[in-house]
Amino acid sequence: MRSAHEQEFAAFFDDASPRLLSAAWLLTGEQHAAEDLAQEALARTYARWAKVRTGNPLAFARRVMANLHTDRWRKHRREVLTEDPPETSLVTDPQTVDLVRALRGLSPRERECVVLRHYLDLSEKQTAETLGIGVGSVKSYTMHGLRGLRAQLLEGEQTHV
Repeated sequence: MRSAHEQEFAAFFDDASPRLLSAAWLLTGEQHAAEDLAQEALARTYARWAKVRTGNPLAFARRVMANLHTDRWRKHRREVLTEDPPETSLVTDPQTVDLVRALRGLSPRERECVVLRHYLDLSEKQTAETLGIGVGSVKSYTMHGLRGLRAQLLEGEQTHV
């Protein structure tokens, strides 16, 4: 029989996994990288469960995920952009595929800010805390990211017409 903490984490895991995986996929644009990112964030949340369970464990997991993603793109600094949509069972809607392609065209920090602000619906302050940057930077990255998304999505609409 599981301990109460393990049962609490199992319930949290069942509830949070789909949201974290979706957010990770939007951050990375790749199914396998998203799965790894979400899994690592959940593993690190489990390791700290005794401390984070009484607060906001989902916020902790999101912050871990955002930090891991930032660490990975800083380490590799090179993105490989492809024309092919990611292999995923999460996407069936062509508009979602277009959105992910457009997100790939943003800088990693712009993509993080747009996803955290508009997909996860975090406030500017929460996004700044999650990413460890200032609120002004969040505003700037989000503004530039949304401008880039609009341009790419409008360009995509014009080529499909």
